[in-house]
Amino acid sequence: MSPTLRIGSLCTGYGGLDMAVRAVFGGELAWVADNDAGAARILAHHYPGTRNLGDLTCVDWAQVAPVDVVCGGYPCQPFSSAGRRKGVEDERHIWPHIARALRVLRPRYAVFENVANHLRLGFDTVLSDLAHLGFDAEWCVVRADNVGAPHRRRRLVVVAVAQDTDGKPGQQRGQSTPRQAPKRGAWTDARGRGGAPASYPSRPGLALGQVEPDGTQRPAAERNDRQPAGRRWGAFAPAIARWEAATGRRAPGPTDARGQLSPLFVEWMMGLPAGHVTDVPGLSRTAQLTALGNGVVPQQATAALRHLMERTRTGEGAAA
Repeated sequence: MSPTLRIGSLCTGYGGLDMAVRAVFGGELAWVADNDAGAARILAHHYPGTRNLGDLTCVDWAQVAPVDVVCGGYPCQPFSSAGRRKGVEDERHIWPHIARALRVLRPRYAVFENVANHLRLGFDTVLSDLAHLGFDAEWCVVRADNVGAPHRRRRLVVVAVAQDTDGKPGQQRGQSTPRQAPKRGAWTDARGRGGAPASYPSRPGLALGQVEPDGTQRPAAERNDRQPAGRRWGAFAPAIARWEAATGRRAPGPTDARGQLSPLFVEWMMGLPAGHVTDVPGLSRTAQLTALGNGVVPQQATAALRHLMERTRTGEGAAA
């Protein structure tokens, strides 16, 4: 798509969703928004000339430059199955502030990601708000191992397209009044469609056209002996080898010299370029692992976005 598209990023973290948005839409970051100290340090390192809006709950969006695409992986704690599952009642639920940003900025596209359990908690509110704001939404759940990563990490990915544009790059949005949301149930979107969300195709590697992890056992020499001496991946060797092939680089050791989980290994597991987080000056090991744990695998999000944009073009509904 057009390289002139302007992207605004919310809850940016290490920028994994931004990487996917740029891979699919093209464009450049106009601004980011993350008030976490570690994330802010990562963003300043990679995008020194890009404004960080900080705490998005305090932003006057009327004073922010408009963008073509708004994206974000807003906090998952209210919805995660590992948490207290308070949903919209959780004090960390910041979706209303994001909806306010969309109301003012009126981008052509809105792209979001969150944990898959968000489908059970709070997602009806998101869809209702998007419909009120004049967006037509598509969504799917994709696992990291769908694109060859050696872990599952199920994520919900949403693409919302403004109804007053046909989705063609370069088109200016109109100023139509947001319509009322249809009252057809919790899953209904702006076109009145409802139902359970579709799952992403489960065939690993399909979307990216890279190495298809079909479970084929590789020769022992290829699986293990090319690893550093004294380290063997055992039963995990095929999964490690697949991701090495998909990313084009070998897996670092899983632990550091003290026997602790290595951020270098987690960074590789998340499909990031070497040093994207671990080479950022002044970032502690804890801050590195926190940032990495909160992110999305860029290849995973890219696959989901390509799938959803194809559904948008063909008119296939989210409930299909």
